[in-house]
Amino acid sequence: MTDTLVSRIATSDRPKDHMDYGLFGGLSLLGLFGAFMVYSATKVALATQGYNSHYYLDRQGPFVVLGIAVMYIISRFDYRRFDVLATPFYVGGILSLLGVYVVGSSALGAQRWYSLGFITIQPSEFTVLFLVLAIATYCERRPQGLRMYDVARLLMMAGVPLVLIVAQPDLGTAIIIVLVVGAMLVVAGVPPRFMSFLALAGSAGVASAIFLDFLKKYQLDRFIAFFNQNSTNPALYNLIYQVDNAKNAIGSGGLYGAGVFKGLQTVLGFVPEQQTDFIFTAIGEQLGFIGSVGAVLLMGFVAWRMWMTGRHARDTMGQLLSIGIFVFYAFSVFENIGMTMGLMPMTGIPLPLLSYGGSATLVFYAAGGVVLSVSRRRA
Repeated sequence: MTDTLVSRIATSDRPKDHMDYGLFGGLSLLGLFGAFMVYSATKVALATQGYNSHYYLDRQGPFVVLGIAVMYIISRFDYRRFDVLATPFYVGGILSLLGVYVVGSSALGAQRWYSLGFITIQPSEFTVLFLVLAIATYCERRPQGLRMYDVARLLMMAGVPLVLIVAQPDLGTAIIIVLVVGAMLVVAGVPPRFMSFLALAGSAGVASAIFLDFLKKYQLDRFIAFFNQNSTNPALYNLIYQVDNAKNAIGSGGLYGAGVFKGLQTVLGFVPEQQTDFIFTAIGEQLGFIGSVGAVLLMGFVAWRMWMTGRHARDTMGQLLSIGIFVFYAFSVFENIGMTMGLMPMTGIPLPLLSYGGSATLVFYAAGGVVLSVSRRRA
């Protein structure tokens, strides 16, 4: 009788294991919808040029299916056991960032990819997730709170990959790391006055980088073009032209859109990289205002579920993992859509699970699996 009672008490103390089917379904639907929109945005243009019209779909579709499977598998593991992987993953991320300078491939003046034939891997995307895990694990192991020494170590942990990513250069991912680490430090209990000091120091660092010409010319041109979108400067013409065409494509969709596989901007390929960075222009032109709002609401729902998981997590590690991934996901959505509308500067950040790209798809699905793991084991 006593053994039975003890067993019941022990069982009642365990966190409930319930899948967040809303978050799982939202992430799955985003990936499937993204693969379809990539196909819709590229089919006609590829066929017109004599290429396989299914080229991008044949490559994106399998990664979406694989990503959903990875997300589910990760969600089945207790996130607290991921702490043993924090250090190996972090070190592996640093080594992968260094490796691109030796065996990596370059494009458009950037050295940030590994080309494996069937997939191009950008290690900086994985490094963001590895850094979130490392910081969450470090803070969880200090239940008494963070001392200044701990904060300094965390900043150094973030600073090493940050410097390597800026040097590639990949300014978009660098900005994401700064925001993710800042949010996690706030949740971890770092005093607001110290966070204000870090914000001022970061602003001074950015100003110094611009003044000392640390940034590439095309990076500066993107910011200049953003603040001078009506400029007639020939040096900024291509950047302003891209954004103008993106806004025209979204606006031309009207209320209901031109329909899938249709749309003048899409068919004629006026918007560059429409299957990757500018996939939202295809959504706006082909599905119109209603379709665009529906896509934004779905992305907003996913972000809300991530946020709520962080709020109701049963421990510090769960909170930090969820909030870090929430910022990673939410800012990527905000920056990408804002970029296509001229509301944010161009940074090359993909639209999570909608833009074409196998490695980015796997990263966001793995991140979703971590949040689902936290959700399944909340009190």
